[in-house]
Amino acid sequence: MRILHTSDWHIGRTFHGNSTMGALAEVLSALVQQVRENAVDVVIVAGDVFDSATPAGPAYTLLGDTLVALHDTGAQVIVTSGNHDSAARLGFQARLLRDGIQVMTDPLAIGEPVTIDDANGPVHFYGIPYLEPAIVRQHWDDVALRTQAQTMAHAMQLVRTSMGLHEGRSVAIAHCFAAGVDATAGLEREVRQGGLDVVPLDVFDGPDYVALGHIHGRQKLSERVRYSGAPLHYSFGEQHKERGSWLVDLDASGLASVSWLALPVPRRLVTLTGTLDEILSSDNVAAHEGDWVCAVYTDALPQAEPMRRLKEHFRFCAMVQHAPADVAEAKERSYSARLKTAVTDAERIEAFLEHVRAGQGPSERESELIREVLDERVVAEALV
Repeated sequence: MRILHTSDWHIGRTFHGNSTMGALAEVLSALVQQVRENAVDVVIVAGDVFDSATPAGPAYTLLGDTLVALHDTGAQVIVTSGNHDSAARLGFQARLLRDGIQVMTDPLAIGEPVTIDDANGPVHFYGIPYLEPAIVRQHWDDVALRTQAQTMAHAMQLVRTSMGLHEGRSVAIAHCFAAGVDATAGLEREVRQGGLDVVPLDVFDGPDYVALGHIHGRQKLSERVRYSGAPLHYSFGEQHKERGSWLVDLDASGLASVSWLALPVPRRLVTLTGTLDEILSSDNVAAHEGDWVCAVYTDALPQAEPMRRLKEHFRFCAMVQHAPADVAEAKERSYSARLKTAVTDAERIEAFLEHVRAGQGPSERESELIREVLDERVVAEALV
């Protein structure tokens, strides 16, 4: 059986205020063509299909068109929900889709595989939707589910129990932050709030292959546990990371081989560093006038209207930063600076406590209480 592992489409996400819908449609069309050319039997989409819990109409249109196109290649499609998705909204579409397209968003169905047969017998696909501990612990009162590691460990135990009842090969699909990954600073880290913390690699023992989502760059944690990454660049921090999918082959005994299928990049990303005049040199303009540009200018003083000047030469300049070359980094950050760099609410609270306590952060018990309050807020917002 041949499987294509993709994830993190983030339909509806913007890139520094610019729509990515057209570029993503182009890339997903190329992915469909790869599925056809490589005679793929099953396509896995491991979460974060949408970028928002309330996607706009065009996002649904792109998803529907892509799923139908994948189905028309002859492949079956299995989709799970990620932390950016609304499981309820994504799951609602499952009833409207044709046979051969499965959308798996129900935590209580983790131990119920989608079984697909090939010449060597059955392959059982276990879809694990993103599991927020504060929300899903109500389903398993007898299990301690305070962290993402505990929650994912329980889900994988349900998978292994089911594997014992179903002969054949197996594939697990999950969306989490696994130990050993190389994350993109400021991108994946932002969604650890509310319990999305690190899951040990041995939690995924058992299945022949584990298709993970959440990290935007491809990652090989072991031969059988991998992230495919996102199909499109969504930040300048990702600019040097390849875009693509894993092509996974199973034989009669299990995992046979895994290879990488690169996807096209509709518009390259580049970071240009130097004085503003150096960045605006004719050589730079000729080489990068069609690229997404992040300009980091090193002039000693801020320049007048740098973005306007840059856009006159780089139509797709999306970001400009002033980073004077001769300014030493401050040894201590002010409270306001810490707030600017804080990503999660927990980090903001920690910064506040250190500020008012002259450097003394929260105690272990206080950290637990902070987490409980934040988890309760996540639950309350989910019920609205």
